[in-house]
Parts: sequence; C-alpha cells; structure tokens
Amino acid sequence: MPNELLLLIPGLPFLAALWIVLGFIFGWNRGEKGERETAFVVVTANTLSLLAMLALAIYDFTHGAPGHVVVFSWLQSGAYQANVSLMLDTLSLSFGVVMATINLLVVRFAVNYLHRESGFQRFFIVMALFSCAMLLIVLSGSALLGFIGWEMAGISSYMLITYAWQREAATEGATRAFVTNRFGDTGYLFGMFMAFAWLHTTEWNVLLQPHAQMSGLIVGIMAMGFMLAALVKSAQFPFSAWITRALEGPTPSSAVFYGSVMVHAGIYLLLRIAPLLEQVVMLQYLLLLLGTLTVLYGWLGAQVQTDIKSSLLFSTQQQTGLMLVEIGMGWYTLASVHMILHAIWRAYQFLHSPSFLQQTEWQPAKSAPQWLRRYPWLYSTAVQRFWLVPLENALLVRPTLALALETQRFDSHFIDRLTGMPSDGQHLSTLAEMQAFQQGKLHLDNAVGVGSGVLGKLMQWVAEHFEWLESRLLLQQGGGKWGAALRQAGEYLDEIEALLMQPRYLILLIAMTLAVIL
Repeated sequence: MPNELLLLIPGLPFLAALWIVLGFIFGWNRGEKGERETAFVVVTANTLSLLAMLALAIYDFTHGAPGHVVVFSWLQSGAYQANVSLMLDTLSLSFGVVMATINLLVVRFAVNYLHRESGFQRFFIVMALFSCAMLLIVLSGSALLGFIGWEMAGISSYMLITYAWQREAATEGATRAFVTNRFGDTGYLFGMFMAFAWLHTTEWNVLLQPHAQMSGLIVGIMAMGFMLAALVKSAQFPFSAWITRALEGPTPSSAVFYGSVMVHAGIYLLLRIAPLLEQVVMLQYLLLLLGTLTVLYGWLGAQVQTDIKSSLLFSTQQQTGLMLVEIGMGWYTLASVHMILHAIWRAYQFLHSPSFLQQTEWQPAKSAPQWLRRYPWLYSTAVQRFWLVPLENALLVRPTLALALETQRFDSHFIDRLTGMPSDGQHLSTLAEMQAFQQGKLHLDNAVGVGSGVLGKLMQWVAEHFEWLESRLLLQQGGGKWGAALRQAGEYLDEIEALLMQPRYLILLIAMTLAVIL
C-alpha cells in the first residue's frame, strides 16, 4: 500500500463529516429524510477504516510492523523539521483495531438510538470527527500530528456534551471539561516546545531515543509536559472532577468518549512515552502515587453513586488508575492488554445501560455500604468527591472567568472605542437611536450613519465620499457626467473588440506575441 493511502484511515471519517456538512448546508441532507444517507456515509467510512486497520494488523502479525513511516515532509526551516508520519507498531495497531471497532459499533448503535432526533446529523458529524481524531492520536508518528488529533478529540467532546445545548447543566459541564482539558494541553504544548528546542523535531522515533545532549532534567521536564496532558485527558487524580460533569451527552457519546475510547487516550500516550519515563525514575514513582489515589477516588466514589452511568464512570477511573500503577511499575504489556480489554468491556456496559434500566424493575438505589457509614468523615469525602470540584473552581474555573472578564473590559474600554463599536455605556443610547430612526423620529444628515472612535470616524469619512461620488456622478438622471463618459468609453472598447476579432488582426497579435517570446 502506498504511504499516501495510509492517510485515508483517519481521512475517511473526516471526509464523511465533510460530506454531511455540505449536505446540510445545501439542503439535500436534512431532517428525517437525510438520516439514511447520514448513517450510510458514517458507517461506511468507519467500516473502511476498520478494514484498513485490520489489514495492517495482519501484516504486522505475518511480516512485522512497518514501524515509523514518513508520508511526506510537512515543513522544514533550517534544522527544524516537521513531517506527516505514522507510527505503525504493535501498540498502535492493536489499540487502533480495537478503537476502530468500538467506534463502528457505537456509530451503528446510535443510528437507531437517535432516530428522529432533531440533532441527528449534528451528532454524526461530531462522531465522524472524533473517529478521525482518535485514529490520528493512535497512528501519528509525531507529537505534532498527534496534537492535532488531541485537539479534535477535545472539541468533539465539548460539542457532544452540549448536544442538548438548551440545558444549563450540559453547557456548564462542557465548559468545565473544555477548560480543564485546555490546562492539560498546555503540558502537551510544553513537551513539544522542549522537543523542538533540543531535538528540532517531534517525531516519536527521535524523541524516544536517548540523546547525549539532553540531561536527565531536560528529559524529565519534557516527559512531565506530556504526562500532564495524559493525566488530564484520562481524568486521573487530582484532575478527576471534570469527567463526572461530562455525561450530559447521549449514551453513545458517553460510551465512546468517557467509557472506552477517549478516556484511554492519556493511558495510550503514557505507553507511547514509556522510554522517556524509564529515563526519569521519579516520574514513575509519581505515576504510582497518582494511580493509587485515582483507584481510591474511583472506588470510594462508586460506593455512593445512585445512577448507572456515574457508577460505570467511577469504575472506569478505578481501572485507568490501575493502568497508571502498571505503567509506573514498568509492566507495559500488562497495561496494554488491560487497556484493550477494559475498553471493550466498558463499551458494552455503557451501550447496554439503557436496555438494562428497561429490563429491571424500578426500585430505590442501594444505600452506601454499612462499613462506610460507620466513618462519617470517609462517607463525606466520598459524597463530596474529595472536594475536587471546589478545588477545580478555585484553581481553573474562576481564574479563567476572571481572565474572560478582564478581556471583555479591555475590549469595552479600548478596542470598542478604537473601532467605533458601541461599548457597555453606549448600548442603551444606540438602541434608543435605532428605534427612533426606525419610527421616523430621527433623521441622519447622510445615509451612511455616524461613526465613533478613530476607525469609526475614518470609515464614516470614506463612506460619505463614496456616497457623494455615487449620488453626484453616477446616480443622476442620465447617469451624470461620469455616466456619459463611461458609456462613451464602453462604445470605444466594443469597437476595438470587434476589430480585434477579425482574422487579420488576430494573425497580427499572434505574430507580435511570437516576436516578444523569441
């Protein structure tokens, strides 16, 4: 298979999303009548991606994995180089096959689950983008290409949490997840910055090799950046609070995002950078500590949950915490197998949860275990989820909100005045003037309105002079002076064109052209 065709594995879901978007824009794929086409396009794209992944996995089993494959050079500036490359090893191909299979099953499940939903097309657009994103994360041969998939997965997550955007809980949970994950993304960006600064590339086959020019401290700082991104994406302690607010989307999206696929993206990244972790023993100890705390957090939280999706989510955190412990111990093969088996089992449980609720008789949720209620402080810790939500508010949400307010205040006092846009103190008077103008009580001296601010006054001056040019020279009866001149010039041009169309003048033009060339 040519290397360029390998890009179709993540590219096909992206093309499917693009096709649905175009169909929705131009009107041939909307509403219930477009559901069949939408489902066919997305299911077909995911099926072809899965078949391609299976073919590569079989090739790996029979001939060995291709390893690092450079498709083409993206950009190069001096010693700095960025390629579009893929890492086709046993880790990426095995998890890629499982992930593509789960994506296909979830998409097919959602076809019937979301039948006649008003956001049917919107859901499958985002699901197709998510499939593309996860395939990029798994198959990318460089941290830079993987970061593109990393961000696409985050945006897809945000859009599916806010699937029911009319509900305040959905928008609040999506915003919290988005802000927290952007904090983790800073670690990923910092890791790439360190790689570019010291190695002039972000190709995994280069980053994961020992380098004499990089001390243990530099390697540790770079690995810590990637590790931070992985911990946040997989909702490990102490970044576990956001994921409990991210279950507002439909059940298929909860299954594929937080039950089986995206929640393992951080674990996959840690397995990918395992050679870096081995060079810095302190990071392995840190993973052991955080993994143990995540297991404890998930186990205690699951004891006091009253709904099935939250219970499954806390159970997922227990398992990912165990994977973190396994990576910290250096048991990478065990962590890989654990990750794959857990992804399959958890996807089944999440997709089966609506049917499970229908099949069981209604009864009150079980209370917390008796042994837990004997210790009020421990019970309160479990109910309050280790107080991570107020901690997250203090460290992430409130600073982000304060920054947004400061930015809005800066726009109001400086940018709006410079551009002539109405600031906060001008909205009321501007609205009153608009209403008076619509009722005929306010008359402007010219038809272009009044601008404010430096740029506003400049644009008003330009608009007034164009208005004068149009009204005095072009829109007078008979076209004005310039109108007559333009008509005369048009007549001359028509005569010149008629002459040039004659054969003798065409031959003359051709001869002149050849003379200039020769």
